Amino acid sequence: MFYREALRGINKGGFWNMLVIDGVVGVGKTTLMKIMEERGYIPFEEPVYNNPILEKFYYDRVRYSFPLQIFFLNKRFKHIKEASLVHNAVMDRSIYGDVIFAKMLQQSGEMSREEFDLYLELFENMIEHCKPPKLMVYLEISVDEAMKRIQKRGREYEKVVEREYWERLNANYREYFDQYSISPILKINVDNIDFENNHDDREYVIGLIENKLRELEDAV
Repeated sequence: MFYREALRGINKGGFWNMLVIDGVVGVGKTTLMKIMEERGYIPFEEPVYNNPILEKFYYDRVRYSFPLQIFFLNKRFKHIKEASLVHNAVMDRSIYGDVIFAKMLQQSGEMSREEFDLYLELFENMIEHCKPPKLMVYLEISVDEAMKRIQKRGREYEKVVEREYWERLNANYREYFDQYSISPILKINVDNIDFENNHDDREYVIGLIENKLRELEDAV
């Protein structure tokens, strides 16, 4: 129950009025965020672009795992503080799930125990200042389908990564969201859904999200 314990210190005094979209690399988080932006949400994109460490990390994970995670943790804390001040924010990943990558890298030996303990202390200090989101949307996907989308996207530094890394990442995501309990959650399997290019698929996914939000509002 590591992930549940890592989030236990979150501020439980209500929810922030935000929608968080999460899932493994290549699942379509940014695309869905932009679709929700068209519906009136204010987007907060994951700090992948203008990230001086990310590409280096994929070529030398042992050297760059710790600085990359500290970079992401810092940016995600900044982002969520900004998003908390906005009505109807939508986030492409967030601080809540940042610990998934750090735990995976520590387990594989690519982040030392000392580095991980320092990371975890920072994470727990930051999460105390965060409230849960209004809704967490977890996009589930198989490893095979995620890898197809990664290849199609064409980022060279992602294409060099071995399959085992994506398998471990997917397994950790499933474990995290099996333990996730800090807010309402909507899980959507997107193996056979193309909400980027297929209008019916897009309306289906939007409908699931909007129905869940209405359900939550009716329960208040």
